[in-house]
Amino acid sequence: MTYLEQRLSKDYCPYCGESIELLVDISMDSQEYIEDCSVCCRPIQVSVSINEDGTPTLILSDENS
Repeated sequence: MTYLEQRLSKDYCPYCGESIELLVDISMDSQEYIEDCSVCCRPIQVSVSINEDGTPTLILSDENS
């Protein structure tokens, strides 16, 4: 059985600039996915890498970047 390790992370939408919260799976070293902004509903490209101490580093960009 595989267990997911998740962490709540906060960042800002690259479109509207509002603060958003993302639930990040920290059981994987790196990942990329699209998530809609909870405020303006536009698609955000999310790139996640996990640091040695287990904290996620997020890079959020608009879909056309």
